[in-house]
Amino acid sequence: MAKRIFDILFSIIGLIFFSPCFLLVSILIKIDSKGPVFFLQERVGRNGVLFKIIKFRSMITDQNYNSTLTTANDNRITTIGKIIRRFKIDELPELLNVLIGNMSFVGPRPDVPGYADLLQGEDRLILKLKPGITSLASLKYVNEEVILASVDDPMSYNKEVIFPDKVKLNLNYYYDHNIWIDIKVIFATIFNILKKIFKIK
Repeated sequence: MAKRIFDILFSIIGLIFFSPCFLLVSILIKIDSKGPVFFLQERVGRNGVLFKIIKFRSMITDQNYNSTLTTANDNRITTIGKIIRRFKIDELPELLNVLIGNMSFVGPRPDVPGYADLLQGEDRLILKLKPGITSLASLKYVNEEVILASVDDPMSYNKEVIFPDKVKLNLNYYYDHNIWIDIKVIFATIFNILKKIFKIK
């Protein structure tokens, strides 16, 4: 209950506070490339229930591209998209998902359908958690797109290295999560973004 109250209160505050940013980014996206301002995609939520995640569109609309994996050098990413992805601005509309209740501020990042099917045994406990905007795994893999761009086979590396490690971190969160851990993760996420903005090493 405390987590839900926290999510509702701060998602409303966030939506009000970032409303000028929403307007500016929306205008820049429309100027930069053809297509909608927002990107909606089906993701796996709590208990395996599918929902639509809301993000700012950061890529060109390419109906012929089937991969769900994105690397830093992906040529589908628009000029504005590179900026908003770097500073996680593309994820601000997820505050609406938090307010609606199909996401939380902190929880496992929601995967596209298919990845949840890879979870076996104890790992499936992760599906009992509400997905989040940020997580322990997000903090560890804050530069995931750069990492994937540096390997020869991004798809295999994600499947064999990154995905299993994320599952382990998310399972640890399942057993240990509380409001104080959530607050620490939120502040760590904000600090990571500020480091990128001010180029702090």
